[in-house]
Amino acid sequence: MANSLKVDCLECKDKSCAVSVLNNTELEILSGNSSEIFLKRGELLYKEGALSSNIIYLKSGLVKEYTTGVNNKEQIIQIIKSHSYLGLSSMFGNKMSMYSYSVLEDSRICYIDSEVFKNLIQTNGMFSYEILVSVCKENINNYHRCLNKSIKQMYGRFADALLYFSNVIYESNEFELPITQLELAALIGATRESITRMFTKFKNEGIIELQNRRIVIVKVDLLENISKIG
Repeated sequence: MANSLKVDCLECKDKSCAVSVLNNTELEILSGNSSEIFLKRGELLYKEGALSSNIIYLKSGLVKEYTTGVNNKEQIIQIIKSHSYLGLSSMFGNKMSMYSYSVLEDSRICYIDSEVFKNLIQTNGMFSYEILVSVCKENINNYHRCLNKSIKQMYGRFADALLYFSNVIYESNEFELPITQLELAALIGATRESITRMFTKFKNEGIIELQNRRIVIVKVDLLENISKIG
């Protein structure tokens, strides 16, 4: 793991919405109890079941949140983009990380002492509110993704995945897929072979242009309609 860097929360340009409401004194306390590291693509950030004594904030980059099931089969819960907290749902539990996290793109990670973080929640109402909003949004998004996986056919789930990367992760109709076809299968509950077939089908129908991992969504309306009808 990379060496940690000193953190200056007062001057940080990548503050979360919650940290942005803190006063200078609180920001100084946070700075003294945080450290920043740089991780390269493919590095493991946190392992499922590990003891957690820090809150993790993704300042920049992209991270995969996943769990390992029967026969070590990976199930991806979500892709997390910059300016997001990781694993907040574990903070008030048994201090064990519920999921594993690995880096999909070179990332800057901020570790925050969990006790200091909890104290800010207890003493600053606006900070608490912003954290609550963050947790609620994450839970709602994960609920809808889980629901769609259970009720939609492969065609609709694949369309959902492309729209997820386009609208949520990259906010662009042109992007480079940050995960492999096997990982994409783990994200939407499919096999690698079915993912390959879907790419071929969508490309042949002119819905997308595809070159290696570079994807251009050509027919956005059609893709959205496929997502709706499932």
